[in-house]
Formats: sequence, C-alpha cells, structure tokens
Amino acid sequence: MIDLHTHTLFSDGELVPSELVRRAAVIGYTAIAFTDHADISNLDFIIPRIRHACSKINEKKGLIAVPGIELTHVHPEDIAELARQARSLGARIIVVHGETIVEPVMPGTNRKALESDIDILAHPGLISDEDAELAARNGICLEISARKGHCLTNGHVAKTALQYGARLIVNTDTHAPEDLISLERAKWTAQGAGLSEDDFSRMLDTSRELVKKAMER
Repeated sequence: MIDLHTHTLFSDGELVPSELVRRAAVIGYTAIAFTDHADISNLDFIIPRIRHACSKINEKKGLIAVPGIELTHVHPEDIAELARQARSLGARIIVVHGETIVEPVMPGTNRKALESDIDILAHPGLISDEDAELAARNGICLEISARKGHCLTNGHVAKTALQYGARLIVNTDTHAPEDLISLERAKWTAQGAGLSEDDFSRMLDTSRELVKKAMER
C-alpha cells in the first residue's frame, strides 16, 4: 500500500510521524506521504519539520516517507503562489483540498488547483468535465478517497476521470490510526467506485511513479 494523503499532529492528525509510520509499516505500507493541512499561516512551520522527520525515517531504509503538504481551504487565487512556496520549502508531494461535498470549500478551488504546480487534487467532489480534462492535460492525479464523507463522490470522480483520461490515485486522508487501510481494502474502495482490477493496478502504478518522482526532487 502506498498512501500519499495523511495527517499528523502538525495539523489535525492524532499521531506523530514516527508512530504513523510504524503503524503503516505493520499493515504492509511501503510508502507514505505526510500532507498536513496548511495555508499561509503555517506553511513555513510545517514543511521543514516534516522534511526533517522524513529524512530521519528514510535513514532506516524501511518504509519510504515523503514530505508533503495539503493546501486547505485557501482562496483559489492564492493556490498557485502557495504551491510555489511549498515547493521552495521542500514539499515533494503537493495536495490541494478539493471541492468535497461535505465541506464548504470555495467554488473554483478545483480549477485553480489544476492550473497550478501540484500533484494531487484530493476528494474533488462533483468535478466538472472541463476540470477532469484539465487534470488529464496537466498530469494531476484525482483522488479516490477512503475517508468517510469524501468517498461519497468517488463514483462520479472515477467515471469522469476515465472519460477524459485523468490519472486516478487511491488515498486514505488518514487522521487517526484506524484510518489506515490494507491493500485489499484500497482495492475494495476502487471497486466500490466502479473501477476494474486493471484500473486499480494502474492506480498503484501511478502511486509508485509519484513516489519515485518525489524522491528524485
């Protein structure tokens, strides 16, 4: 299992990075990204600390830990600049908190995120055809979410992504230990969204490619 959307005590998660890594490794994870919630107020605080934690974890040559960030509830017009700042601070995976139907995310967030230098648009809700096509054109992954609430639109995201050739990825959006999932449950999440076994295999390949690219940055 590769999971590129998780949270630690640096935002609203329950665990420090070392415990999150340990729990993930025990259930079979091979790579994990810490993508704590951030906006202009804490971007420069979180990323250096996550980078340091990942560096220490990766010295042990076990599970790969990737420093990342999730730009969350920021004004759409600020996404591109904050993504640039996150890259300069060392975030290797940039996630944007998409227009999930269970939170009051500002309209236009999906579009501005997909026009920016990011890697993953998380739980993009009822994403439009135009935005799915933009994701495909810009090589940005659309997330199939295992998280309660956000998963309600997985079927729509999967169908629209396949129609326009956008890449898909399955993540947990983990905040607590029980949010971590096995590879089998990740497969069930994909199948529950109407995706085939071949689709799921491609999603795993995409996750591996993102980790490889991130660690080469």
